[in-house]
Amino acid sequence: MDLSPMRYKGYTWPHNPRIYSIDFQRAVAVHKIPFGRYQLQDLGMEHRVMKGAGEFVGEGAYAEFQKLACLFYEGGTGLLVHPLWQAADAYFVALRLEQTPRPGYVRYSFAFWEEAVRYRGVAERAAEHVAAAVRGAAEEPARTAARAGYHRVAKGDTLWGISRRYEVGLKELIALNPQIKNPNLIYVGQEVRVR
Repeated sequence: MDLSPMRYKGYTWPHNPRIYSIDFQRAVAVHKIPFGRYQLQDLGMEHRVMKGAGEFVGEGAYAEFQKLACLFYEGGTGLLVHPLWQAADAYFVALRLEQTPRPGYVRYSFAFWEEAVRYRGVAERAAEHVAAAVRGAAEEPARTAARAGYHRVAKGDTLWGISRRYEVGLKELIALNPQIKNPNLIYVGQEVRVR
């Protein structure tokens, strides 16, 4: 199976890391009640943790690791496009050199934490609505397309984000758009049917 390369912000891995893992966690509170009993309370999903390990091999292997390290130092969130996982806005939280670099070989590991957009505060959502209102007339064609049942893809959009924005299930959104062969890969300017 030929997988697309992993990407984060402006960096594309020359070849995909060889080990991947993803942790899904749900926060649960335990409330003790009399006589040795307890009640569980579901507090919702926590951020996903995406980890992996790989090697850079051949001439320029250490230079490739240096590019990855520079990306780590940038900070902030970026779009992580992985060949197997859902694309997600994520923080690059860990990068580790796993052995002393040798000419032509560098072994490393990494970790990304998903940006928990669903936990944003009310004030931040209000600020987004105000900013959208200010843009006004410049985005009229995009609003018209949305009313017609389509969303024009902008930089940073993912199908997951579009499904949440229009309150459409991800499976339903994929079914509405058979022209999208890889749900992790959509392009700026592409029209996605949302109704």
